[in-house]
Amino acid sequence: MNKIFSIFLFAILFSSNIHSQNWDINLLQKINPDNPNSSFWLGMTNSAYPITIGVQGGFMVSDYFKSDSTRGRIPWHIAEKLFVLVVTEAMKYTINRPRPYTTYPGLVHPYDNSESGLSFPSAHTSLAFNTAATLSIRLHKWYITIPAYLWASGVGYSRLYLGEHYPSDVIAGAILGVGSAYFTDWIDRKLYPGKFKKKQDLALNAHF
Repeated sequence: MNKIFSIFLFAILFSSNIHSQNWDINLLQKINPDNPNSSFWLGMTNSAYPITIGVQGGFMVSDYFKSDSTRGRIPWHIAEKLFVLVVTEAMKYTINRPRPYTTYPGLVHPYDNSESGLSFPSAHTSLAFNTAATLSIRLHKWYITIPAYLWASGVGYSRLYLGEHYPSDVIAGAILGVGSAYFTDWIDRKLYPGKFKKKQDLALNAHF
């Protein structure tokens, strides 16, 4: 549990210092082209919410048909993603950082300069990395974990390519996404200890 709080503490400290450094805008300028008209990176950005909903919906359906005990966890699945969004939005309004194209007009070229909301941290990135971490925690399969994190990294990079966020926004979003996934998993284990004990017993029996 201490590791989880350390992640969130790091994210908060990170947010208070990192976005004032020159490397942030310099790196963004190197990634963000003059005309970020890429259907691929736009598709990566647009995939964050649908894939998150699809993965979470899949887990909810799976838990519904498994047993009565797992069926009772469905509201928790919804609360988990709401938690990510609430923390992300709370940080946005606490830090109150404008979009990079607002602060640096002419230096940053956005795909769409009408996106509402503030910049820090990136909500797309936090959701994508939360989904990747959730897949890793629940399925424990490397051939799922690696593609999931590659996809989440692609979502984060797309936010830079399209000029919608600074690198520090994306890094903080990734930290929040992964940290919140492990935090909610810890709470899940406290609320439903029997489910995890059963999994451990099955794994032990299979070993012997």
